Amino acid sequence: MKTLRAIVLTAVLVSVSGCATTNKDPLEGINRGIYKFNDVADRYAMKPVAKAYKAVAPTPVRTGISNFFSNLGTLTTVVNDLLQLKFAQAFTDAGRFVINSTFGIAGFIDVASMDNVPKHQEDFGQTLGYWGVGSGAYLVLPIVGPSTVRDASGLFIDTVTSDPITYLHNTGQIRAHNQVRAIQLLDKRTQLLDATDLVDNASIDPYAFMRDAYLQRRASLIQDGLVPKELLEDEFEPADEDTPNHSEQTPATTDAVLLQSAAPIEGTATENAVTEGAPVAQPAQAVDASESVVSEATAAEMVIELSESTEIAPEALPPMLDQSQADQAAAEQEPVVENEAATAAMVAGVDETLLTLDAAVPEQ
Repeated sequence: MKTLRAIVLTAVLVSVSGCATTNKDPLEGINRGIYKFNDVADRYAMKPVAKAYKAVAPTPVRTGISNFFSNLGTLTTVVNDLLQLKFAQAFTDAGRFVINSTFGIAGFIDVASMDNVPKHQEDFGQTLGYWGVGSGAYLVLPIVGPSTVRDASGLFIDTVTSDPITYLHNTGQIRAHNQVRAIQLLDKRTQLLDATDLVDNASIDPYAFMRDAYLQRRASLIQDGLVPKELLEDEFEPADEDTPNHSEQTPATTDAVLLQSAAPIEGTATENAVTEGAPVAQPAQAVDASESVVSEATAAEMVIELSESTEIAPEALPPMLDQSQADQAAAEQEPVVENEAATAAMVAGVDETLLTLDAAVPEQ
């Protein structure tokens, strides 16, 4: 009887979601009120308890509890895999459940992940979306948090039909059911401690941030990791005019690049010519083949590109070469002057020495 009621309620909610308008949050006023209630309850009750639990419980204990509840949720994933006709994925998820439930000691150790068995997450809300049911209006549920009409109905169906914790309640173990639910809620809140701090510190409007993030994540899960383009265009895609076009350069920039690329060629030719003592008739030909920066063809292409893309006339380049040749010629003449001065000094010194010797030798 309860299952029949759940199916009827789901049908009503799905029909409502199918008639929803394009506005993703038509119930924003109500949702913000519930969001404030959840925020106050979390700030003064759930969050302090989660922080205390994280501080007291060792990391292996918290990891084991998270693995346990994740393993229980695998049953819901397997059922929805079959409803979405994903038989290979259903076989893999069923294998994960068997491995973790046996070798992983009731799921406290995630042995399947150690064996590189992929993990999936499916629920009835995703199944409805897989078969084309719209998400409907955005909803904020008390304590539970963000949802939609479709996802809320899917959560109800999963809880009634494929959630093992619900069977504790159905078998009369009310106290055990409530305790396990409380631990499950505490575990989820502890996992979200860092995420909620990031939202509070980085977002101007945490409500809008949570809404958009939830809708994008659900759309990605339904499409197996892909986010529809329409969810990203409005708020996250930059405008075309804001994107700089790096392929276009101003003439001034082109001139600077060409002149900078031509400068090392002249400097290398002059240095090699001075070191080897050879005359510099054509600086571009003095570059050694083993240490050349660019080939003659590349230099010719650069000169042609410079003449075509800039307003500088090609005749303006030779004076630079003439100046460098004049400087080198002056440098070559300096050592000659120094050598002549040194030779004259040596001759004068020899003459003085001979005169001194003549004066010291007595006449016969």
